[in-house]
Amino acid sequence: MRLWRGLIGRPQGAPPHAISAHRRQRIALALRASDARTDGATYHEIAEVLLPAQHIPKREWGTHEVRDRIIRLVKTGFALVQGGYRALLRPPSRK
Repeated sequence: MRLWRGLIGRPQGAPPHAISAHRRQRIALALRASDARTDGATYHEIAEVLLPAQHIPKREWGTHEVRDRIIRLVKTGFALVQGGYRALLRPPSRK
């Protein structure tokens, strides 16, 4: 489709395996979160730095959805560091 659009003079669009801006931002947050966790920061401290607009008091932290988001970011960051970054170089599968 990209070839056809290029031949007829129309914009080809983004490459099929380009990483979206949202995904790039999430990868950056995940790597920062995993680095902070490796340095000994708590999940709450990581949330305060990475998501300052969403201040959560300590008493609400245990059941807040931001806590789950930070934990997922840390897990994603560790997976990337342990070799998962190679998946970023491959085009997405067409399942």
